Amino acid sequence: MIKVLFICHGNICRSTMAQCVLTYMVKQRGLEDMFYIDSAATSREEIGNGPHYGTVNKLRQVGIPVIPHRAVQMTKDDYDKYDYLIGMDTANIRNMNRIAGGDPQGKIYKLTAFAGYGGDIADPWYTGNFDETYRDVMAGCEGFLKYLNL
Repeated sequence: MIKVLFICHGNICRSTMAQCVLTYMVKQRGLEDMFYIDSAATSREEIGNGPHYGTVNKLRQVGIPVIPHRAVQMTKDDYDKYDYLIGMDTANIRNMNRIAGGDPQGKIYKLTAFAGYGGDIADPWYTGNFDETYRDVMAGCEGFLKYLNL
């Protein structure tokens, strides 16, 4: 079982989008039994809230099911629970390392690294551009599956 945790600041936009996208991709390939996929936040600001309406609208627009999810915060225990902890931007990576107490096993990644570039996925909470976020999330998730040779 490959355990993946997507992480962003609030767990209502980017990480939930990535969770839904990767879940959809593995289901399309018939690989859902190989994965456990979830998402979390580095902050506590949105704890308990559902996905942002912009994320929901974008996923519906492209025909990807929205997974029922409520924002949760990443914990130190998540580092041991998951094989891949995948953040959306440089600040997320810094905060993930702080929460985990470092990355001795090399489990923390930035999603765009799997797409062949190391830039940040812009937070649509601030930009309002869910199309751009979706493009980056798709590229990262596709690259992640290629990285895993799936």
